Amino acid sequence: MSHPLPKGKEWDFRQSLAVLDARFARQPAEEILMPELRIIDPHHHLVGRPHDVYLLEDFVRDLDTGHDIVATMFVECSAMWKKDGPEELRPVGETEFANGIAAMAASGHYGKTLVNHGIVSYADLRLGDKVYAVLDAHIAAGNGRLRGIRNRAFFEPLVGEYGSLAPGDGLMRGAEFRKGLKRVAAKGLVYDSCQYHVQLPDFTDLARAVPEATLVLDHVSSPLGVAHYASRKEEVFAHWTKWMRELSTCPNVYVKLGGLGMPFAGLGLNNRELPATSAELAAAWKPFFWTAIEFFGANRCMFESNFPPDKQSGSYPVVMNAYKRIAAGASKSEVQSLFFDTANAVYRLGL
Repeated sequence: MSHPLPKGKEWDFRQSLAVLDARFARQPAEEILMPELRIIDPHHHLVGRPHDVYLLEDFVRDLDTGHDIVATMFVECSAMWKKDGPEELRPVGETEFANGIAAMAASGHYGKTLVNHGIVSYADLRLGDKVYAVLDAHIAAGNGRLRGIRNRAFFEPLVGEYGSLAPGDGLMRGAEFRKGLKRVAAKGLVYDSCQYHVQLPDFTDLARAVPEATLVLDHVSSPLGVAHYASRKEEVFAHWTKWMRELSTCPNVYVKLGGLGMPFAGLGLNNRELPATSAELAAAWKPFFWTAIEFFGANRCMFESNFPPDKQSGSYPVVMNAYKRIAAGASKSEVQSLFFDTANAVYRLGL
């Protein structure tokens, strides 16, 4: 009997955590690979709404499983925006929230990991020059922890419920958006992009149009494997590979290796009665991750947990073990880059 996550409730983790943890409890514990390896987790979310709850205690419980997670980075998820005030400034509430969590973690009362040591927040780059005021407000609220801005550029109307994440076609092609990105770069902040693989040509054009900006591609650009794309996985991989090779010629672009534990990847790893092992996850994810490493180099790639969304396909220790299995063919310095140095340098974490 399967135990699916609630449909249409991607962020309803208070409900689904119990289902997931019960499922993981039936899985034989794995030995932690390379426990001495220091890790920065450069991408996770925390959320606190009445029915959508995954907070510091939940995350620390996932982290405390044997891997040496030195620090983490919070990435926006529209979690705690202000309910009033100027619309463009409401996302600053999420930076205040993330910074408060960071202060709690820095106290040492929740373990050794510096949770939310860096923060990537949301500002609508379509504001153009007007985004300056929003960036300044985020910087003040971050108390020295703000490292970047993320916009979600998803657009693919053929993928059903996942298409509801779409802001509209052509976000990254807009003149005001690009002007806003220039302002992000001028503030010394990184730009993260969350998008589907079909947005890769637009992202490449953006990277070339604003070469002074440091851009990070989340989730290897989320190659689709659902709905219209479910029967076209070889075609998707071929297109993704072609577009990623072209993107790799942009020296200002970095790649996060993760995100394939979410359902829209179509890999069938979520909702299994017996969860996938780290070897199974590694086998499913390696073609995408190693292709990215081959094109960009280890010094431009970084493994991310993307928790809690990727928890749908594996527990934290198993996901990290999978990443370590994938990195097994890399040199010692490359492994250090993939798990620590790239994130530390790109986001100026000072660790």
